[in-house]
Amino acid sequence: MAVKFFGQFLVERNIVSRELLLKAIELQDSVNLKFGEMALSISMITPAEAERVNEAQKSEDLRFGDMAVKLGILTEEQMKEVLTRQKNSHLYIGEALVKVGALASEELPRYLDEFKTDQAPYVVDHVAIPAGVPHAALWEITADLTYKMFTRIVQLTFRPGQCEIINRIEPNNTIVSMRMSGATDAEYFISVSGGVREMIARAILKEDDVSGEQKDVLDDTVMEFANVVLGNIAAKAAQIGKDVEIHPPEVVDTDGTGIDVPAGSTGLAFPIHVMDERVALCVIVER
Repeated sequence: MAVKFFGQFLVERNIVSRELLLKAIELQDSVNLKFGEMALSISMITPAEAERVNEAQKSEDLRFGDMAVKLGILTEEQMKEVLTRQKNSHLYIGEALVKVGALASEELPRYLDEFKTDQAPYVVDHVAIPAGVPHAALWEITADLTYKMFTRIVQLTFRPGQCEIINRIEPNNTIVSMRMSGATDAEYFISVSGGVREMIARAILKEDDVSGEQKDVLDDTVMEFANVVLGNIAAKAAQIGKDVEIHPPEVVDTDGTGIDVPAGSTGLAFPIHVMDERVALCVIVER
């Protein structure tokens, strides 16, 4: 058993084909508009205003609608209207699979029940830091804001796993680190495979196709993403009375061997489960 998405669960059991799953996901993507996309589709905001909100979200932990209201772009009533439209038009993957003919509608409830039973051991309601790790509240903030930025900036679909203590960070296509000092001495790591690196690059460079970019350019976008995340973490940490200084990001060259947690330090991993890709958020806390 392992963490899976519903579509992946069905493919692995030969209930639906991978081709029909991808077709269902495409249908979902065309129907399930993000808040900004929905607001644009009904001419409630302009593209320039949407970009203004997106940029503001990089430096403050607010959802798109809340940020648009704060900036005076939308009223509270307009925000609620967009949210209602989103809710009423939302298409779940099971429904999409029915629409593309991969499943019969009467089969869906049974497969959903089987999926929920299979995945029950992996459901994470909140981040729980293992006992004895110093500055636990700070690492909860770190995980929460990293997840939010992956969702808001990269538009990554993932499932978070429970925090665990590790002795080693496994190798990946790109690993970026940033040192943290002040209230704590620690090192923050974002580890991504090639597909997620390209997703980050498209979001940071604002380009639809980054397949022609050099690895150095792609790595730079991961560093920029980490910088945005840590900036938000430092700001939120200050709100709970922890002064955290962040240092410039660096790409870690592990030569394919990974990174060992030094003796006397504690390694924390916050699994980020993405179908067909590998992503990891890790922190090494120095004693």
